[in-house]
Amino acid sequence: MTVVIEKDPTLQSERLPKLIPSAVQSRDIDRSIPHEFLSLRLGGEEYGIDILRVQEIRRYEAPTRIAGSPSFMKGVVNLRGVIVPIVDLRLKLRCQTADYTDFTVVIVLNVGSRVIGAVVDSVSDVLALTPADIKPAPEMKASMDRGYILGIACVKAGNVERMLILTDIEAMMAGQEMGLMDTNLDL
Repeated sequence: MTVVIEKDPTLQSERLPKLIPSAVQSRDIDRSIPHEFLSLRLGGEEYGIDILRVQEIRRYEAPTRIAGSPSFMKGVVNLRGVIVPIVDLRLKLRCQTADYTDFTVVIVLNVGSRVIGAVVDSVSDVLALTPADIKPAPEMKASMDRGYILGIACVKAGNVERMLILTDIEAMMAGQEMGLMDTNLDL
């Protein structure tokens, strides 16, 4: 099963409204937060990625493993003639478990000039967020790279509030430890 998400070609990232709250701007981030996010699950947490980076969502199929690659690099697949590296974001972000179930999917992403697949536990919906929905990520002394976190969104549905970790998928995939992209290129 393949789900293709149609994107409006008239939307350009430079035309999107600047949605960074002033508290997040103070972190000296030189990028805007998109206005629509694909909601996905990694372990027990819910994340959001820029919907404009999503090419399609596919059912998980075991990729061809490449010897010597890191554990989070599951291998490659042939997607309509394009060899696509597959990264298991659950392993990359050190989730407790990375079970492959009927809900496990691969999000095919357009990042920079590359097509990359990201394995996640599940996807749920596309959320439109306003600046009031987005809060800055808390300062922590732990050894985690906060460069991937754009902010935390508080989304309310009925009486239930859920938190979404908004992730800069381009910065994550361009990380040196990923080895997927030339980090000297401007994304």
